[in-house]
Amino acid sequence: MATFTFPSPAKLNLFLYITGKRSDGYHELQTLFQFVDFGDEIEIELRQDPIIHLTNQIDGVAVEQNLIYRAAKLLQEKTACPLGANIGVTKRLPMGGGVGGGSSNAATVLVALNELWQTGLSLEQLAEMGLTLGADVPIFVRGIAAFAEGVGEKLTPCQPKEKWYVVLKPDEAIATASIFKHPDLTRDTPKRTLAELLDAPFANDCEKIVRDLYSKVDDLLNWLVQYAPSRLTGTGACVFAEFDCEDEARRVFALKPENVEGFVAQGRNVSPLHKTLNLYP
Repeated sequence: MATFTFPSPAKLNLFLYITGKRSDGYHELQTLFQFVDFGDEIEIELRQDPIIHLTNQIDGVAVEQNLIYRAAKLLQEKTACPLGANIGVTKRLPMGGGVGGGSSNAATVLVALNELWQTGLSLEQLAEMGLTLGADVPIFVRGIAAFAEGVGEKLTPCQPKEKWYVVLKPDEAIATASIFKHPDLTRDTPKRTLAELLDAPFANDCEKIVRDLYSKVDDLLNWLVQYAPSRLTGTGACVFAEFDCEDEARRVFALKPENVEGFVAQGRNVSPLHKTLNLYP
């Protein structure tokens, strides 16, 4: 049986502003998502029985809690598909980096198995299904760079410049909930139109709190900003710098501090997953 390989790309929050807090405790946001041409890979081999088998697993994560497994079972159950799959993942993205690794994996499984199993769901149906797995999964399912508002559910396709990025992961584990609960977090940034936001310098309202609380993030940003505009993505822990050309990005990456993991990638306004899907008959 043939094995099919699909990309599971990272994403960056090019900017992130917190414009208010709702009565239910959720925060109102304005953020810009863009994919990059670097990520994990998902390998899928079809089965003629209904078994979903993970060929490699994440240490400390039960199979039933693994987003890859949950995505496959969800699609299988919702469509009454009699087929199964052997699914593996080649991990390249840093764990806990805020670049969407788990959400991207789940989205790739939904989109790829919908194609391979010929279950015939639309991207919108898959996105709705993906929302039950995680708030960012629909972004990866739809596969188009987007401006998000509200609590992240209002999406407008967008075409930001496809710059080159150096993305680095400090050795920190950041709890997103603790950042959004912090009393000093900015929660009143004025709302702006997308045109206004794209014309202004990009920033991240979470960055000051994260830098105050996590010295390794602060140190790495202080180092990166010597070379190019740099900031936090989401609530971290990954930070990134933007460049106009690949050569300059790779030159700076080669200078990075020892023992800091990361990668160089170019922004993509259409997900590499969707470009790969177009190659399959």
